[in-house]
Amino acid sequence: MSSTISRLPMPLIDEYEWQFEGACNDADTAIFFSPEDERGKKRHDREAKAKAYCATCPVVSQCLEHALRVREPFGVWGGLNTSERNALLEGGPARRAS
Repeated sequence: MSSTISRLPMPLIDEYEWQFEGACNDADTAIFFSPEDERGKKRHDREAKAKAYCATCPVVSQCLEHALRVREPFGVWGGLNTSERNALLEGGPARRAS
């Protein structure tokens, strides 16, 4: 599933203002996005670290809503990785950050 511009919200500061409150603002973005060749335990550990940020985030719901709305194809958003978000969009089970 690819991301398309038609699903993106209007480019208004109000639409994105929630991002200023994200727990991830001080984090290295590499924690949230995997290198192309990352697999197995290394990927799991990096995603767990990203989800730990999400678990403390005051805007985790807005983040997940955004990622689902635009069908964000990469990274951990709102406490879910790409596979988990896709499962949620398809009506299957998905774990949320606790």
